[in-house]
Amino acid sequence: MFRFFRLIAILFLIYISWPFIAKQLDNSDTQADFVSSLKETLVVPETISVFYEDIQQILKQLGFQLDEIQQVQEKSKEAPQEKLELTSPSEQTFSVHNVELGNEKADIEHNLGIAKRVSVNEYGANWHAYHENYHDFFMVMYDEKNKAAGLYTNQDLVASTNGIKIGSSSKESVRSILGEPITKIQKGMVIYQLQEDSDNDLFLSEDSYVTIFYDKHENNTVTAIQIVSKAIEENKKDFYTEATQTLKEGFEFQMFDLTNATRVNHQLPILTWDDHVRETAREHSADMAENDYFDHKNLEGQTPFDRMKEDAVAFHTAGENLAYGQLSSIFAHEGLMNSLGHRENILRQDYEYLGVGVAFNEKSQPYYTQNYYAN
Repeated sequence: MFRFFRLIAILFLIYISWPFIAKQLDNSDTQADFVSSLKETLVVPETISVFYEDIQQILKQLGFQLDEIQQVQEKSKEAPQEKLELTSPSEQTFSVHNVELGNEKADIEHNLGIAKRVSVNEYGANWHAYHENYHDFFMVMYDEKNKAAGLYTNQDLVASTNGIKIGSSSKESVRSILGEPITKIQKGMVIYQLQEDSDNDLFLSEDSYVTIFYDKHENNTVTAIQIVSKAIEENKKDFYTEATQTLKEGFEFQMFDLTNATRVNHQLPILTWDDHVRETAREHSADMAENDYFDHKNLEGQTPFDRMKEDAVAFHTAGENLAYGQLSSIFAHEGLMNSLGHRENILRQDYEYLGVGVAFNEKSQPYYTQNYYAN
């Protein structure tokens, strides 16, 4: 009880001193500097001395990492990036960030530097993510000869020989240019029927499979594109890739990156990755996969907020997105963006942190859980 009253006193002191604290937050690099400055400057230094250790402990318990918050604030305040000058592809129908299938990895990274993240994907290869604080975000998959064999972006980085562009081309115009989309795809000895009237179309163009994603909340305009070489796609023998730990982690980080790239598209601050709440998300995905259900409430009746509190995640606002059965984080993310409630979570202004947890059922079908929060 005594510690409770001490906490109330601390919060009151912080409240009456907030103008000074806010100023210090802008000028401090570390939590220690903030607390030391608070201790020395307030008009009741003897009281602050008593509570000094309590403040430090409470800040740690709340996950109050000032350096991370400052980094996010600095990123969100950066001047807009200069728009990339896109050139028409010379060898392929499409290019992304002026990169075409078949380009050498050495040439790409000579121009762009090394990837910000390398993560395993459903093709048994890696997505290499390139961006500047999620501006000009795109991913490249390389084959065994270190040539680009796959491309993806959800930003205005696509050039084409047929005029298709992200953000302006409609579903109707895409189909008028590329023809009717594929309705079936063969994996090994099995032919899979693709869902008709979905929010994406698959085309076989030259020697690549091109998936065009549409945003039904923006008049079905093109919102993203994935291009995969025919050899890579047809070498993937099963519809769902066999579950592994590295694939789980790959899907988790890819979904996080896709979310931030989308937030940048909508002029929103990027989110900070949170390992702590990732474990909360993982546990729920694993529970759904193991017990064959799909719901925000688990079988014990716990809500996402109950689970986060149980895991000592401190938040004043939070949200959860779920997806199930999509082939990859790309398909899961694009699907979430076409679901209004999920879209609102992805684009919520005041979220600060995100953890993504993936688990697979016995059929290697993935379950995705996103936990957002701010504290």
